Amino acid sequence: MAATRIEMETKDGVAWITLDGPETRNALDARASEALIAACDRIDADPEVGAAVITGTGRAFCSGADTDVLASLRSARADEGYDGLDVLYAGFRRFAGLRVPTVAAVNGAAVGAGLNLALAADLRVMAQDALLVSGFAAVGIHPGGGHLHLLGRAAGSTAAAAMGVFARRVRGAEAVGLGLAWAAVPAVDLHPTVRELIAHLAADPELARALKADLRLTVLDGTAWERSVEIERARQMWSLTRRNGDKSLQNGDNPLQSRES
Repeated sequence: MAATRIEMETKDGVAWITLDGPETRNALDARASEALIAACDRIDADPEVGAAVITGTGRAFCSGADTDVLASLRSARADEGYDGLDVLYAGFRRFAGLRVPTVAAVNGAAVGAGLNLALAADLRVMAQDALLVSGFAAVGIHPGGGHLHLLGRAAGSTAAAAMGVFARRVRGAEAVGLGLAWAAVPAVDLHPTVRELIAHLAADPELARALKADLRLTVLDGTAWERSVEIERARQMWSLTRRNGDKSLQNGDNPLQSRES
């Protein structure tokens, strides 16, 4: 069965994490989530790393949660559904907790849980044609993983409502204008732009880690995210188990994988 692999390379003070699952458009399942956590653990344990970058292969950054995982939760017991959702959340929450500054190099569509992963980074740089899609409400699923909070934290309540409730999609320059991304550049310039942004952090990992610690303590309210994760979890479980819930999951499609349009 096709799955997303998590590749990591550490070079010159930077850890590059790549989601590599061309057949799944880099979707997240339990194994990918566990591998992402393991990669983050290695980064935190390496004092020579001053920054981490996460990106995807092919046309997607991350297309969201794996279809089979979501479908299995429809008939699961309440405790199994609770734990199953936590498995999906764990990867991007661990990435957010890295001790080094982080950048999401959004090479393509970031959808659903994949958008959560991008929003978990301290900074986002996008390819001009990359697409940010909430992906939940349009197919009858309540957002999860603190999705609405992450949108609001990055771009304010209006953007959170537009994307998370009204299912509006955002691309490139528009994402920059909303504050969802720092820059939108031609795809060929994506990695060079990120390298330039993090060069000083890679050269001074000790300072980089001190800066990240203070960013978390003074700017990023982790408690608010924790609350939103729990608030959304119950409603997402409810939405997944509705008899007349999402038709795409019932038909075996992945509604959170982008159609790139």
